[in-house]
Amino acid sequence: MIGYYIHHHGHGHRMRASSISAQLQSPVTTLSSAPPPPAGRFADSIALARDDRGSDPVNPTADGALHWAPTHDTGLRTRMARIVSWIDATRPDLVVVDVSVEVAALVRLLGVPVVLIAMPGERTDAPHHLGYQLADHIIAAWPQNLYDPRWLREFAHKTTFVGGISRFEGRAVTAPDPSVQTRILVLSGAGGTSLTMDDIRHCAHEHRNYRWQALGIPGAPWAENPWPHLCGCDVVVSHAGQNAVADIAAARRPAIIIGQPRPFDEQVETARALGNAGLAVSIPRWPETSQWPQLVDRALALGGERWVRWQTSGAAARAAAVIDSVAKRAGGLR
Repeated sequence: MIGYYIHHHGHGHRMRASSISAQLQSPVTTLSSAPPPPAGRFADSIALARDDRGSDPVNPTADGALHWAPTHDTGLRTRMARIVSWIDATRPDLVVVDVSVEVAALVRLLGVPVVLIAMPGERTDAPHHLGYQLADHIIAAWPQNLYDPRWLREFAHKTTFVGGISRFEGRAVTAPDPSVQTRILVLSGAGGTSLTMDDIRHCAHEHRNYRWQALGIPGAPWAENPWPHLCGCDVVVSHAGQNAVADIAAARRPAIIIGQPRPFDEQVETARALGNAGLAVSIPRWPETSQWPQLVDRALALGGERWVRWQTSGAAARAAAVIDSVAKRAGGLR
C-alpha cells in the first residue's frame, strides 16, 4: 500500500495525484482535507480535518522551523493523529507528500519512507530544506534542462525530473478552425486570481477582432474538462500553475503566461522559465488593453510545437516508476 497526502489548496494537487496513481503498481490511499476524489480512482480515501480554521493561530511556524503548526490547534492535532493511526494500522510501504513539510516530517519520524513532490519557486527557507533533506526521493514535475533551481541541486542525488504532468496526456490534439476569427481563451484555476469578468469584457469591447472566452475566473463558467476549449482556441492566456502549464503543453497551444502572486514566487519562476525557453510569451501582470495585439502576435509567432520540450509525454509514468522503485526497495527492507 502507498499513502498519498494531497494538499487541499486548489484542484491541481489532486489531479496530479490521480494521474500518477493511475500508473502505480500498488494500491493508493489518499489522505487529504480536500474533497474526496471520484470513487474508483484510489483504493481508499482518508478525510483529514482542516488545520487552518483557527481565528488567531499562535506561533504557526514554530519560530521559523516549520510552515504551519499552530499551538493547541484542534484541527492540526486531529489530522496528525488520523495520519498516525492510519500508518499504524496499514503499515504503508511509503507515503507520497504533495505538499507539506509537517506531514513529511511526521511520516518519516514514524519510520516510513517519504517521496516528496517538489514545487518551483525560491524554496530556500529552513522548513523546505528540512522537508527535502528528510525525503527518500524527490520528484520535480518539470524538465530539468528548462528549469534547474539552484536550491534543489543539493539534493540532485535523490531528485528525478519527470516533466510536466497533465491529465490530458495522450489525448488527440485537434487544430482550431482557421476560418473564424482569432479565439483567445483566458484560463484561471481554483487557486484564485485577481482577474474579473469586467477585465475580459473590457478587452472584448476594445478588441472585437478577437473572440474572447474565459474559464475559471469568478463569474465565468468552470469546466471540469477544459480540453475542448484548449484545443479550440488560437491563443491561451493562463496563470503559471503547474497543472495549467502542463495541460497547455499537452494541447500544444500558443500561450501568454502570467505568473500569479503565490508563496515563494512559485508561478513567477515558472513563467520566467517558460519565457526564457521560448515556449510561451511570459509577462509579469495583466497587460494594458493596447498591448494585446502585440502579445497575441508574439504568441502566434512562437506557435505551440515548442511545448514538446516540457516533456508531458510519459511524465506521470516516470513519476510512478520512481515511486514504485522506492516502495519496492522499502518493502524489501522489512
